[in-house]
Amino acid sequence: MKKWIISCVMSVLMIYSPILAHAAALKQVLGNSAVDISKENTYPNSTQDLPYLQPSSLAKQLLQSANVKIENPELIRLLNESSISSTPFSIGYRATIYLGQWPLNYQSLETSTNWEYQKVNTNFLDNRGGKAAQKLHYRQEMQKQIRGGLTAQVPSEEAVKKMMLLTAMKKTSLPLSFSTVIGIGTKKDQPYQVPAKKMGYLYAYAPAVNEKGKVTYGEVYIVLKGNKKKIMVKNVTTQGIGAWIPVQDRLSFSYVISDQPR
Repeated sequence: MKKWIISCVMSVLMIYSPILAHAAALKQVLGNSAVDISKENTYPNSTQDLPYLQPSSLAKQLLQSANVKIENPELIRLLNESSISSTPFSIGYRATIYLGQWPLNYQSLETSTNWEYQKVNTNFLDNRGGKAAQKLHYRQEMQKQIRGGLTAQVPSEEAVKKMMLLTAMKKTSLPLSFSTVIGIGTKKDQPYQVPAKKMGYLYAYAPAVNEKGKVTYGEVYIVLKGNKKKIMVKNVTTQGIGAWIPVQDRLSFSYVISDQPR
């Protein structure tokens, strides 16, 4: 009985294995990574320069005194540009300065990469009438702009985007930007073989990072009491947020061999 079952299974595998092998050869997803086209890209994308702003000694003192963690570069820049003079006659002096409501920090909960975020190009070669294999190359047919953005509207959107971008760049070590362009005529020399009697399709995709987390808001006050100074945050709220951030000057490819037009 066992021999009969094994014989049946082997027969089925012998019948279907060539079909399965042929089907697997029809489409080749070329890796879960991206090809660097920064040298070949005919459109010069500007590099995102978002350094981690170093707080001044006063800003550092104020940030350490805050009851909520503050990482917003714009707020740190404001504190860096501020000065508070201390005098020996400031005993009994009190003041509370309202700086407004700010996004204070962003906490990342999940970071992932979609290597096929947006299809940007299709190259095609029809070799159905050929007797030998032909080579297909990637060449960008039209200029494409890939945009990302937040998945929901939030207050102080640009400040939130900067914090999320800094976090995603640090976690992925990828060149990220909320907008990037693939220039027309961009090409790669890597050949893809199109067999005789077949058609070849080479799809190019722009990858993007999906960043998910939560942003904390609060009303920020500078409190002065004598020679002491500190930051106090009131009315703290937290909001979930997500963003798609394209990877700059990178492409991923999918190559398909077909008998019929797609």
